[in-house]
Amino acid sequence: LELRSALSGRVDTWRGRSDTETLLAGFDSWGVEETLQRSTGMFAFALWDQVSGDLILARDRLGEKPLYYGWQGDTFLFGSELKALKVHPSFLSEIDRDALTLLMRHNCIQAPSSIWKDIYKLLPGCFLAINFARRESVSKAYWSGAEVIKASRQNPFAGSEIDAVNALDAVLTDAVRKQMIGDVPYGAFLSGGIDSSTIVALMQDISSNAIRTFSIGYAEERYNEAPQAKAIATYLGTSHTEYYVSPADTLAVVDELASIYDEPFSDVSQIPTYLVSKFAREEVSVALTGDGGDELFGGYNRYAIADTLWKRAALVPLPIRRTLGRVLTKFSPGDLDRLARILKGLLPGYLQTGERIQKGAEVLAARNCGELYQMLVSHWQCPEALVLNGREPESPLNNIADLDKLGSAVEQMMAFDMLTYLPNDILTKVDRAAMRVSLETRVPFLDHRVVELAWSLPYRYKIKDGESKWILRQLLYKHVPRKLVERPKMGFGIPIGDWLRGPLRGWADTLLDVDRLRGEGYFRVDLIREKWDEHLTGRRNWQYLLWDVLMFQSWLEQQ
Repeated sequence: LELRSALSGRVDTWRGRSDTETLLAGFDSWGVEETLQRSTGMFAFALWDQVSGDLILARDRLGEKPLYYGWQGDTFLFGSELKALKVHPSFLSEIDRDALTLLMRHNCIQAPSSIWKDIYKLLPGCFLAINFARRESVSKAYWSGAEVIKASRQNPFAGSEIDAVNALDAVLTDAVRKQMIGDVPYGAFLSGGIDSSTIVALMQDISSNAIRTFSIGYAEERYNEAPQAKAIATYLGTSHTEYYVSPADTLAVVDELASIYDEPFSDVSQIPTYLVSKFAREEVSVALTGDGGDELFGGYNRYAIADTLWKRAALVPLPIRRTLGRVLTKFSPGDLDRLARILKGLLPGYLQTGERIQKGAEVLAARNCGELYQMLVSHWQCPEALVLNGREPESPLNNIADLDKLGSAVEQMMAFDMLTYLPNDILTKVDRAAMRVSLETRVPFLDHRVVELAWSLPYRYKIKDGESKWILRQLLYKHVPRKLVERPKMGFGIPIGDWLRGPLRGWADTLLDVDRLRGEGYFRVDLIREKWDEHLTGRRNWQYLLWDVLMFQSWLEQQ
């Protein structure tokens, strides 16, 4: 609508209301780059310029929508799904073992790599011009998250705390209002956490009707956020639906995951994300989500670890820390769970489970905050040792010295997360799951105006006195009582570790069969079998590392 308004003096007659017509008019009036800079929202498109003979591919600022491309012999292929490229006669179907190392480290394959050799993901905020006569291509960023971060730090928000809360309220409310526009039924995912609760609260404040909200629950209490979501929904007066997921529901979905995600993808929350999308689609066509809040406002537990635990641990000599870490990792998760219960009043919230104590013990070996971050975001710490003939591609995380370039270490972690983890994991997870059931998801936090404001805010407005997402909480407290949202962060997880020992064990045993792994020839079998045996006996919880391998194996089976 804003683009059409800006073009009103340049276009004599509109034939319809489509976004395509609007974009074409923009390209004709302003050119590709300026039109992209004026555009908001999520998109991926291809434009053929008959005059220059160029094919232009473009992707939205934060990477909400996918776009793949690459030369296969003398044929150039592009599309929004890898499976569309794969059916072309020229497709070579060669798995990229280097990309496979990325999956083992990050549970996703980071752009620009894809699982297929010589097929790439267009980076967020970029457009690519390909001239076939000269067989040349030029890529350019029309919007850069890294440059936004640098510019915002050079021109920080100068107002008071109250001014900052009001500024965030105004820009986020406007983003929510614009993303509620449409002639189809809409709703929102609601976990009961800060991010989704804030989005739903603003939606309900804008709407004269009860917003439809959806959540997922589990019988296992430590994973179950449904009661908190229901309490928020009841207070705000939304029309709320909750669905409880059983191991049988998960087992029914597991075989679909490879097809849903198009390439191997192993964030375990892909399962509840798909299920909540499926259930929501029965009532709505569009769902707003709270994704992006953690990266912009400091919500992940690893930020708290770096901000508090690491500051103390770094005072202890490295040899002592490494010895303590080795001692703690010898205990089973069950033993550490019991220890956590005994020390509950003494441990911070992010260390109140055995699994988290074990993770904390592992990172005690870090020499500096850069290594700490790399350990916290990595599954297999040395994926090149696991993937046969695989060499890990260069990525921002390989250059840990960059942690010194942006204020505090936590702010650099947040920057890395926004630029890598958010598009390659979080947005991929949600988009593919929702698109599988023809549900459109919209992400108000990723309106570029919200992103730019967030990065201009002082660090103390995000993490204050050990409290994460401080400014976002102040905004939410305008709508919801503090007591309804003050609880430890849970995340959108599932008890996959327990299920791998139980209802999913037969499925996993088949995919991790020794002869099968050796015959396929992608992994060092002894490393995988060691992790599987330790997991089954309960000595260690290797759920995430095993899920990485299982998702590749499941995907490979379908090729």
